[in-house]
Order: sequence, then C-alpha cells, then structure tokens
Amino acid sequence: MDQKGHGNPPQVMGVGTPVGYPAAAAAPYQAYHHLYHQQQQQQQQQLQLFWADQYREIEQTTDFKNHSLPLARIKKIMKADEDVRMIAAEAPVVFARACEMFILELTHRGWAHAEENKRRTLQKSDIAAAITRTDVFDFLVDIVPREEGKEDAINRPMGAPATDPLAYYYVQQ
Repeated sequence: MDQKGHGNPPQVMGVGTPVGYPAAAAAPYQAYHHLYHQQQQQQQQQLQLFWADQYREIEQTTDFKNHSLPLARIKKIMKADEDVRMIAAEAPVVFARACEMFILELTHRGWAHAEENKRRTLQKSDIAAAITRTDVFDFLVDIVPREEGKEDAINRPMGAPATDPLAYYYVQQ
C-alpha cells in the first residue's frame, strides 16, 4: 500500500503484460494501459498550460480594482483570525487572487477526473477525487470527504498508478 492507502498496480513485465495474466489477455490490457497513459500526459500538459497562463495573466495585470471574489468578504475572513490586527490594503487583493487560482486548479483537477469517467458534469466526487489524488490538497481531506462506497481504486483503470498522475506543477519563468 502507498501512503494514501491505495494498492499498488499489478507488476508489469516486458512491454506491459501484467504478471499472472495469460498472453491472450495482454493485448487489450496493453492498449487500455497505453490509452490511460496518453490521457494522463494530456492532462499534465493542460495543467502546465493552465499555470503558464496564470503567470502570464499575473504579469500583465495592471488593474487591481476588478475582482471575481468580493474583497469585503475576503477581508472579513482574514479578520476572523484573532492574531490579525491590521490588514494592508493590498493584502485582500493578493489573497483574493490566490483564492481564485486555488479554486481554478481544484476545478481543473476535478474536471480531469470527470473526463476520465467519461462525464461532462462536474460532481462533488470529482472534487473529492482531485483532493485525494493531490498531496498539496491533503488539508482538505476532512472537509470534503469521499462518498461511501466510491473508492478511487474502483474508478481507476487496471494497472493505473494510485497516486496523482497530475503531480503538482510549479512552472518557473
């Protein structure tokens, strides 16, 4: 078992034939395994493009008055911490942008999970799967629990890795 409690994928010998599988069963497995890895690579590329676009957008921002999230609400949340005494005018603006990026990435990862399951509707289970698969979102595991009876292993293709195929990317300039 890995650190997230998932089983390891079957051991593979040669070019993708699972150990213990008859040779006749290898062809469909190899094709499915190849398709799965192709999909994961595409999702990784999409995530890298997402972060590159985020950096580009940040660098080009000159108007700090338009926000997707209400600054008054952000400031109220910041003041909820008893250790916070004063808040500089720029802090809620930066915090709001960070929240937007957090929501966008979580949604992006959830959407990737929905597409893996051949759905076009984002569900709570997709967000929960994105949280479970991404180490940086571990702090949300108790806030967005997985639905009972829907284990990630059931939705994962045979032989697919249990850990996040969309490793957290930080694109440096």
